Amino acid sequence: MSPAAPRPYPEVVLATSNPGKLLEFRALLGDLALSLRALEAFPEVRLPEEGFDYARNAEDKARAIARATGRPALADDSGLEVEALGGAPGARSARYGGSDLDDAGRVALLLRELAATGDVPRRARFVCVAALALPDGPVVTSRGECAGRILEDPRGRGGFGYDPVFEPEGRDRSMAELPPAEKNRLSHRARALAGLRDAFREHLGVAAAG
Repeated sequence: MSPAAPRPYPEVVLATSNPGKLLEFRALLGDLALSLRALEAFPEVRLPEEGFDYARNAEDKARAIARATGRPALADDSGLEVEALGGAPGARSARYGGSDLDDAGRVALLLRELAATGDVPRRARFVCVAALALPDGPVVTSRGECAGRILEDPRGRGGFGYDPVFEPEGRDRSMAELPPAEKNRLSHRARALAGLRDAFREHLGVAAAG
């Protein structure tokens, strides 16, 4: 009798079109026996409109993609909260200043608005809620945070979004200056995804690849 064919790895759709997030997802989950598919593989699927709540946004995206593709879906919603700006831009971080701005434009706007508040503490934190949804089952979420401060000027070429102006607590470099492996040990997204590992095992039977 010929040996049974190996069971294929569970296929999970990553509910994002952000190339920076895709790279981070793949790096952070690279030790798991998963087949990760980018959302661009399903061009007919659309992400739902986002609101002001991280958990709700992540859950809605994961649930919508899981139902539309018939596969488990992994989504996240994240943002930068600046204390002196009352927690802004928060869950609207990717849309801060309107759709005409790119990452550099949003960073510049953030620095202008922070400068306008005067000489105030520059404390901030990155927040992420990650959600794993099954096509006909539950949605499991996990939250991660990374505290730090906003720099006066951008530094570094790595990462994406607000990474060049965010200095994590206990570091003397911006998130964009950190090697990817170091960033992935302390980032808000890394911490949120770490909290979903039990859900991957329980709902998908996934363990570390070997």
